[in-house]
Amino acid sequence: MTLHFVSHGDGVPVLAIHGWTPDHRLMTGCLEPIFSELSGYRRLYPDLPAMGQSPAGDIDSSDGIMAALREFIDEQIGDQPFLLVGESYGGYLARGLVAERPEQVRGLAMICPIGELWHKDRKLPEHVVLRTEPGVLESLEEGEDFTDLAVVRTAAALAAYRADVAPGLAVADEAAMERIQKNWALTIAPESGPPYVGPSLILCGRQDAVTGFEDLFPLLPHYPRATYAVLDVAGHNLQIEQPELLRAFVREWLLRVG
Repeated sequence: MTLHFVSHGDGVPVLAIHGWTPDHRLMTGCLEPIFSELSGYRRLYPDLPAMGQSPAGDIDSSDGIMAALREFIDEQIGDQPFLLVGESYGGYLARGLVAERPEQVRGLAMICPIGELWHKDRKLPEHVVLRTEPGVLESLEEGEDFTDLAVVRTAAALAAYRADVAPGLAVADEAAMERIQKNWALTIAPESGPPYVGPSLILCGRQDAVTGFEDLFPLLPHYPRATYAVLDVAGHNLQIEQPELLRAFVREWLLRVG
């Protein structure tokens, strides 16, 4: 399986894994404004199988997606130490990779990660809207689903959604994703090994009605070097609703890793 990806910069590898359905643009959109101000990092942004420009092939499980990620790491990073960033489902996969390669992964950051895999088991707040700007709803195109998750309905958040999230949603292979989701749980549970002692960052949205924030708290003993932050006025699109706080936390995490 060859994953489509984009790469920026040179130096310590940073592997960024997007969530379920979008593609690498979700991660480049929120991370490149941070890393473009820094030097010494090679950022790798793959499209997961069935998403973006990466074909699904015969993959029918999260184990299959993990196998594709392992191959990608072996080809692009080898045995170099690297940093790992995962968003939503990408955070679930990142936890699995950390369990497999605790010595190679020098730091782990997660944005709105999945705690409980299945939606029915999650502790979730009700969807609310906390910040709005006049004219944003009127500017939406027919069928645009920006409001489904938005806690912040501003022109800036809408522009970021259109640039970073919507393009991936439009090209996802929904049939393949439905097939994969029937075997969504990783065979080896992410926290089944010893605690991960690398510097970690767990960012959750207080109003995240998709993955929530409470289910991550019980995982903290497994990540003794984790900063765990729950951001107000942030839903599942935390990265576009609180970009300045994201930038501050990521930069501080990089300092701890360094």
